[in-house]
Amino acid sequence: MEQQSNWHGRWIWKAPSPRAGEGEHETVYFRRTFEVGSTGNCRLLARVSADSRYRLYLNGKSVVAGPCKGDRFTHYFESVDLSGHLVQGSNVLAAQVLHYAVSEPFRIGSGGSASVWRSGTGVFIFDGSIQYDNGNETINLHSDENWRYSEDRAIRFHPGELETLYVGGPERVDGSLLPFRWQTAGFDDSGWKKAVVVSEVMDEWFGQLTPWTLTPRPIPDLYEIHKGFVRVTRRIGGQSEPAFQTYSLEPLAEGYPVGAGEKLILELDAGELVTAFPFLEMEGGSGAEVKLLYSECYEAPAVSKASRNKGVRDDVDNGCLIGEQDIYLAAGIGGRDKTPPERYEPFSFRTFRYVRLEVNAGAEPLALRRFNFRETGYPIEAVADFASSDSTLTPLWNISIRTLKRCMHETYEDCPYYEQLQYILDTRLQALFTYPLSADDRLARKAIFDFHSSVLPNGMLQSRYPSVSPQVIPGYSVHWIFMISDHYRYFADLALVRRYLPTIDAVLGWFERQLTSEGLVGRVPAEYWAFVDWVDEWRDNRGVPDAHRQGPITVYSLLYAAALEAAAELNDEAVRTATADEYRRRARLIKQATIRYCWSDKERLFQDGPGIESYSQHAQVWAVLSGTLQGEEAEALMDGMLARPEMPRVSYAMSFFLFRALAMTGRYGKSFRLWDVWRKLADLNLTTWVEDPVSQRSDCHAWGAVPIYEFAAEILGVKPDGCGFDKVLVEPQTGELSWAKGSVATPKGLVRVEWELKLDRLFRLYVEAPAGMSIACKLPDGQRIECQGAGPHEIGAALRQARNRSERNSAEEREDGIDP
Repeated sequence: MEQQSNWHGRWIWKAPSPRAGEGEHETVYFRRTFEVGSTGNCRLLARVSADSRYRLYLNGKSVVAGPCKGDRFTHYFESVDLSGHLVQGSNVLAAQVLHYAVSEPFRIGSGGSASVWRSGTGVFIFDGSIQYDNGNETINLHSDENWRYSEDRAIRFHPGELETLYVGGPERVDGSLLPFRWQTAGFDDSGWKKAVVVSEVMDEWFGQLTPWTLTPRPIPDLYEIHKGFVRVTRRIGGQSEPAFQTYSLEPLAEGYPVGAGEKLILELDAGELVTAFPFLEMEGGSGAEVKLLYSECYEAPAVSKASRNKGVRDDVDNGCLIGEQDIYLAAGIGGRDKTPPERYEPFSFRTFRYVRLEVNAGAEPLALRRFNFRETGYPIEAVADFASSDSTLTPLWNISIRTLKRCMHETYEDCPYYEQLQYILDTRLQALFTYPLSADDRLARKAIFDFHSSVLPNGMLQSRYPSVSPQVIPGYSVHWIFMISDHYRYFADLALVRRYLPTIDAVLGWFERQLTSEGLVGRVPAEYWAFVDWVDEWRDNRGVPDAHRQGPITVYSLLYAAALEAAAELNDEAVRTATADEYRRRARLIKQATIRYCWSDKERLFQDGPGIESYSQHAQVWAVLSGTLQGEEAEALMDGMLARPEMPRVSYAMSFFLFRALAMTGRYGKSFRLWDVWRKLADLNLTTWVEDPVSQRSDCHAWGAVPIYEFAAEILGVKPDGCGFDKVLVEPQTGELSWAKGSVATPKGLVRVEWELKLDRLFRLYVEAPAGMSIACKLPDGQRIECQGAGPHEIGAALRQARNRSERNSAEEREDGIDP
């Protein structure tokens, strides 16, 4: 936390006043005008924040938006250098601030964005002054009574029609009530009121905390890139000529006309699913109704809101667009008296692949000048690459990267269209996909802190956070511990581990208190969600094994055992050896109890619950991952599981854990058939991976981006040999492939790998690593070769006759029912 005593700005807001629609969200505009004599010898460095969201402009240009998502005790601010945007003469700082109404309990749909924290009042703060090079002159621009404000009367937010749940409602805007060009210096704000100081930044005397404990933004600003639609997919009404050039980033010279009383519908293709700020520029058309509907795909009419009929996603001829829509009533001011076009842009970004633009002109014609969008997201730099002898894997890699990017903003997100919430399990996977792709851990570090901040008095973490709608899935808290273990394996940041050990203790303490007299994790309390996975057989039970209706579920005991083992290793690294020993003892006891009460001698499998004759892949996978069974027993368990294709299987997203169990038991070759699920989705012309191939609610959900990890860590075989990548282990899994090549990001730099398996059983491996990193190579037949120096190294070896289990098992897949 930054010391707040050096802030000069104060929290400002509008004057208290009753308003229609109590409990509605509020939008307030702020302005501060000032003069600059010369821009060549001055600087303007600023810090800015708000409750709940803001966008700051300088001289009409958007310069920063935020704040980064935090919570009650961590309120982030952005730092920005505005010097390059100053002009000689009159300047104006302007901010649009949206305050979400407090909603307890949270009102789904009308409560606004559930992932955005809010207090009982909106506020805005700007801390900055113009400093001249001579050091003797400054212009104080700190937020105080010298700022002016106007309360918006044009924008209203409404619950969505499509159950977008936690994103917040779309906009309904009356353009005639908007203060157009209010961000510019020439705007007349004489009718605006003086801002009201709500609070000082801090209490200097008694340590009383404000609702806004200011903390520097820990991640980069989101990028915004101007883009255009690639084509018009459908046109109803309007003129065929001139064509509406959606791909052009420049305004149409003459405008695309919509006659008085006419209706025009254009359906536009962005080329891929994006998260972006759409914006429309128009002239004339006072009173025209403009609708912008945002859709992920073309689909058949839905049976219900919960049941969608999605097929080939770009099938324009047989599909329609379904989605949420913003509605804008045109003021008709654009183009008159040589004024710029009238412009509409929603305040928050939208998620779409297709947009349906509907214009219903009123008594006067309207001309469309431009309809584009600014793509936005976390500025991840994807430096890894992958190619192989199986060309069908290449689209899986590319789609996975796009999916991951679309689910990264100020937090990791489950899906950008429906929820925009950061869930622990989803985030753990997304972080693991980010590391080999870019080695950027800044968003992951923030996520680890976010979930740590969500801890409840009983030691349990909230399953999604930041969120004003609390939810607990106890199994997800375990994955937060795994997140820290994953991070340490990649980055060897012991300080991060030590910071969160007390919270790890708290989570494990909750599980320990749930143990039954048999030593198993008991039935999850009714107020919590015992979610395990979205599989068909458990769908009516909300993703919970049916065994939960009768008592404990085996997976939770195994998850707890795995978490204890991971925590023991972290405590060893932190030299808390007594705690590490205690956790291993507890892990040993719960594994013994699980074998004693949940193992079926008859089926040679773990039951879903003690004494309950139901079985799933999930219990077997976690029996391996937790080390409950090891060696030949674990191998036999996986063989027995794969021989039972009728049992509930892990979902395609949860297959990440199946991949890990296959790798641990030398059966990774069996995983190559699993890619058929992704191949079939790619054949539907998706540009991002779905949340769930069965319900297919969301077309973008990054827990499906599993290929990034598998191709990098298993097929190319690049993993840390120890912790922190001082040494890299290159252990390619060849499976059905004859060659693969690519680069994998590490904290030390890129590791380049190329391998080829020839028909004469000669295996060639090329590895190049950054300076300072040593290399160990493990060949498909188990040979381990230590390389001196970072490389490049080229290894050629004749594989021994006893080929690796991965290749042997690959040839047996069709007999084992591995086909998904």
